Amino acid sequence: MKINKELQEAIRFHGHLGPYLVLGLLAGELALKKLGCKKYFGSEVAVWGANKKPKSCIVDGLQLSTGATYGKGNIRKFNAKDIRIVVCDLKNKKKIRLSLKAGLLERLGGLKGHSDSEAFALRLFKSRPQDLFESRL
Repeated sequence: MKINKELQEAIRFHGHLGPYLVLGLLAGELALKKLGCKKYFGSEVAVWGANKKPKSCIVDGLQLSTGATYGKGNIRKFNAKDIRIVVCDLKNKKKIRLSLKAGLLERLGGLKGHSDSEAFALRLFKSRPQDLFESRL
């Protein structure tokens, strides 16, 4: 299967392909699109529930897709049980709240081994973000 340039760059940055990396990529893209804000300096990102691997891999995807980084101080991570993401447009202060759709976390928990995770990550990457996330402006 051919992997597009964006996903190749994410794999290179993160070190491997996994479903949480892809979820971070898609969540960030969805948030910026819905808010209409610019990548890199136009947003602030907060993520809950990405405390330990593999869930913490979502943060790398969010950094790549939004341009928010720890170095710039426009992404923050908080302890929580469930994954939630809030992206704020710094220009107009509008926010979008994202969470995983019901059943997705269970499917992620049922993956067995790296090859299973990679295959699922590729399927996720082809998905429409609105099919994976609940979103609220």
